[in-house]
Amino acid sequence: MKITVTTIGALISLMLGQPLIAAQVKSAGVLNPHSFIQLAAAKPAAQSGRLFVFDPKRHRWYAYQNGRLIKQGRASGGAYRCPKNKSRSCRTPSGTFRIIRKGPPNCKSTRYPKPHGGARMDYCMCYHAFYCIHGSDHVPNYHASHGCIRVTPADARWLSHNFIQYGTKVVVKSY
Repeated sequence: MKITVTTIGALISLMLGQPLIAAQVKSAGVLNPHSFIQLAAAKPAAQSGRLFVFDPKRHRWYAYQNGRLIKQGRASGGAYRCPKNKSRSCRTPSGTFRIIRKGPPNCKSTRYPKPHGGARMDYCMCYHAFYCIHGSDHVPNYHASHGCIRVTPADARWLSHNFIQYGTKVVVKSY
């Protein structure tokens, strides 16, 4: 049996019980340890019709299913100036993203507070680099985070368990 990228991809797919995205690796024609990590991390796309919207001007989040608003709540985004470095903006980046990572109820930051992290980010649902939607006991009517979208702990739990999946579309409106 000739071992090819396609053969190895099919074997990994069978072992993991989920389809893999091998197109990135196949173009190079070589599999390396990094390739396996990328393939193993592939997640199925979310069901269509789910949309999470954060409106920093209103300090609100909205969950839509097939175009219909099903739940909303208070939210706080990134501060105009970073708490410890006033010369830097911590605004939450605006744009359209997809959920790429979800964490456990006791999720913690790997970056804040500096230098080692450890800040609580309950039920973190990450959508862009280090930016996440997460629960916090402090969701003020002003922007206070380092860039994440803070929601109440109860809302974070609901979003994580009942609404947000890998691939769910996230829209962050402009400030």
